[in-house]
Formats: sequence, C-alpha cells, structure tokens
Amino acid sequence: MNIIKYRYIYFGISLLVIVPGIIALILWGLPLGIDFTGGSLLEVQFVSGQPPAISDVAALYSEMSTSQIDISNPVVQPVGTDSLSIRSKEMNDALKSQIVTALKDRFGGSQDVVIMNFTQVSAVIGQEIAIRAAGAVALAALAILLYITYAFRGVQHSFRYGTAAIIAMLHDVLVVIGIEAILGHFLGWQADSLFLTALLTVIGFSVHDTIVVFDRIRENSNIYRRVGYETVVNHSIVQTLDRSINTQLTVMLTLLALALFGGASIRHFVVILLVGVFSGTYSSIFNASPILVVWENKEWRNWFRRKSGTEII
Repeated sequence: MNIIKYRYIYFGISLLVIVPGIIALILWGLPLGIDFTGGSLLEVQFVSGQPPAISDVAALYSEMSTSQIDISNPVVQPVGTDSLSIRSKEMNDALKSQIVTALKDRFGGSQDVVIMNFTQVSAVIGQEIAIRAAGAVALAALAILLYITYAFRGVQHSFRYGTAAIIAMLHDVLVVIGIEAILGHFLGWQADSLFLTALLTVIGFSVHDTIVVFDRIRENSNIYRRVGYETVVNHSIVQTLDRSINTQLTVMLTLLALALFGGASIRHFVVILLVGVFSGTYSSIFNASPILVVWENKEWRNWFRRKSGTEII
C-alpha cells in the first residue's frame, strides 16, 4: 500500500474541507456565545405544555427592551420538547423576573414556567476569556512543538517532526472552527466554553496519534538505514494504520452514540468532538507524515517549474 505516493491528493482533500470553512468565517464569522462576548443566557421550561414559537419569544424580548437595556434580537433555541434557551445582551435580575412573568402570563396559561438556568457574563469578562482562549491554543501549540522536538532529538532534523505535527494540528483547528462557523449559521449554534474544551481535546487527540506514527518512523529509520526516507515513512504509516483507525474508531462510535441519544444539551459539544477526532485521524495519517517527505525532498522547488517535454528520438 503506497500511501505517500498520493500525498498531494490528500493535501487537496484537506483544502476542499478547509476552504469552505474559511469562506464561512469570512462571510458569517464565528458565532461566539456569551462566554466570550458577554450577555445573558436564560433557559426556561414550560411544564406540561409546548413552548411558544421562537418568533413570539423574540417579539416579547423586543417589547421588554428599554433605552437603558437593549435585549432585542435574542437567539432562541429549543431544548428538548418543553424548554427554550434564550441568549441576549446583558440584563439585570429585575428585568429577568419581568421577562419570566411575561412568558408565564402570555404563553404559560395554566402551566408554570420554571427557570432551569440563568447565566450572566459581562462584556469585559467575556473579552478576557476570549483572549485567554486564544492564548491557551497558542501555548498548547508551542508546548507541543518544543516537546516533540526534544523527544525526537536523536533523529536528524528533529525540528521538522514538531513542525509537521503543528501543521497537522492547525489543519484540525481550521476544520473544527470552519465547521462551527457553518453549523452556527445554519443551526444557530454558538461557540462557548464547551466548544473551547472540545477544541483543546481535539488538539490532544490529533497530536497523540501523530506522535505514534512519528515514533514508528524513528524506529524504522534506525532499522532500515539503506532504504529511502520516503519508503521508510510509507512503511511506518502502513504499520500503524490499523492501530490508528481502530483506536479512533472506538472513540468516534462512542461519540456518535452520544450525539444520537445523549440529548440536546451536549449534542453541540459531541458533534464538534466527532468532527475533530475524524479530522485528527485523517491529518495524522495523510498530512503529518507526507509533510515530512515533502520537506525531506524539498519538493517545493519543483512546484512552479514547467515540466520538460518528452524527447523524441
């Protein structure tokens, strides 16, 4: 099985997945939740009845807005069959009580409206969390680069292994963020603290699987000293292919079960993890190691050269 031979096809597939996400980010942006932007999250349950229409709740919020506190244009999402999750700009406790009372009077009827959760984050704290989240991802990337470079210090060009792992990791980060932008636009999902948790978990999974392949390349480089580097890398990928797929497939099947039967409250988190784990499996096999071969052969020197014509004798 010659996997390395078709490395540019794998790179092309990655671009086909990443580019739509980047376009979505440019057009619609990343839908940040109140954890990063600040605001209020109100989750209410309509006991023994169906929740009102989303447009009716949005209209109620617009009516309750004042010149001091503007909570118009909220993001309303159904949670299960009898609850609603309502995100809006920051409000005080008095206005929250007025809204709950209005929901009960207008839509409750004989049933009660129960507050399941009320979370409030100021805009200043949300901005600080966003900065720290970006710093956490950057710090994780730097730590991974330094660790892999040190762990492979006995191999020639050990810095390449760390760099290739970071490139594969960035591939997964772009895939996850791009999918989040697309799903956020069409499904109304927002990136919150759970999304950041899923993203950091994906980074860990991706790098872990990449290191397994790299470690086998290191072992085979010492065993097959007279064999070409491209052949050694391909042989190492084939040797670890079953292990990588079986390990990640076990995780993905568990996440798929959670996505289907785990409930709406964790579905966003689980779907992002599922996308990230799949992307991490792909990048560790079809991106990280082929990057080492491209770097070893310095193939970028021939990317823009014209191919010489076939000589006719």
